[in-house]
Amino acid sequence: MVQLQRLAIAPNQIHDQQIDLTAAQQHYLGRVLRLQPGDRFIILDGQGHWWQAKLNVNLPAPPPQAEILETITVKTELPLELTLLAAIPKGSGFEEILRCTTELGVTQLIPILSERTLVQPSPQKLLRWRRIITEAAEQSERQVIPTLFEPMSWQAALSDINSQNTIKNPQRYLCVARGDMPHLCNHLSFQLPSNSVTDAIMIATGPEGGWTETEIKEAIAAGFQPVSLGRRILRSVTAPIVAVSMIVGYLER
Repeated sequence: MVQLQRLAIAPNQIHDQQIDLTAAQQHYLGRVLRLQPGDRFIILDGQGHWWQAKLNVNLPAPPPQAEILETITVKTELPLELTLLAAIPKGSGFEEILRCTTELGVTQLIPILSERTLVQPSPQKLLRWRRIITEAAEQSERQVIPTLFEPMSWQAALSDINSQNTIKNPQRYLCVARGDMPHLCNHLSFQLPSNSVTDAIMIATGPEGGWTETEIKEAIAAGFQPVSLGRRILRSVTAPIVAVSMIVGYLER
């Protein structure tokens, strides 16, 4: 069977089974993939819906350019909501975090400006990060495109978590590099019901140099359980990918 290309679209691009493609999407389908009228592809709206679609015109062209043929039923999401709070590392490392954790199944991504964070992302960087997440969701056949929040301080993130009751019964974990902390895998096996469909998990990973003592105390006060990811000291880019992998492995075992 031919592997059809996947394309993320906004829900408002669909009207009566007809699809209005943006200029960038037309360029991608027409110039990059070289699709011709009659060729099929898959669209996803980032909210759990997939469809098989057919291109009806040579691109570029005025809307509508394609139509929905049928609904596709897929199941690629985790059984609960998984939120990653990751301190932003130097360089392009955060892009790798976004790409890999999106592929693994995170639902929400919150960039954290900790006391030891040395960068201040620009609005242009945030747009690039959202494109990376969308591309990773398309590549990994996600039903949902993860929500990327604007960067916020650790204190602001904890305040929002405590003030907003949007997540039911969250398990909250803070990855700490040093100290005698329980391993995340062991804690999950005792604390997380494997058949849960309503609970959620929050996992937070720190910056280069780790969380400060004040930040750890603030997290504990906000209901986070400090945990270890193993005996080795992981880079700030590696830690969130490892943490999410452990959780996904437990949920999908």
